[in-house]
Amino acid sequence: MPPRCPSCGGALAITRLCCPACGAEVSGDFDMCPVCRLESGHRKMLELFLHARGNLREVQRALGVSYPTARQRVEELFRGLGGETAAADPLAVLRRLRAGEIGVDAAEKLLKGDS
Repeated sequence: MPPRCPSCGGALAITRLCCPACGAEVSGDFDMCPVCRLESGHRKMLELFLHARGNLREVQRALGVSYPTARQRVEELFRGLGGETAAADPLAVLRRLRAGEIGVDAAEKLLKGDS
């Protein structure tokens, strides 16, 4: 099920459910679960995360990316589910900056708590 309207990009609403076994229909205004609202990339990331049983090293290997990149993608997934962003560890941000993984502007945003 697409999470967004293919025409305008707006959020879709579920207004009707039907039983394929007996044909009964229920109409109303139903909320989608948070996972159903995820874009396909985040859904795939969730599947990978669950398959790895939450082991970020496994996620890192499966994606072929650095550990900080895998962690960032899990953070993006978490935000997509409506979770709050974890506070950035200043030393980790400085290490990423020193390693050239992020630039000064990105480091500043992370330290300020901006996404």
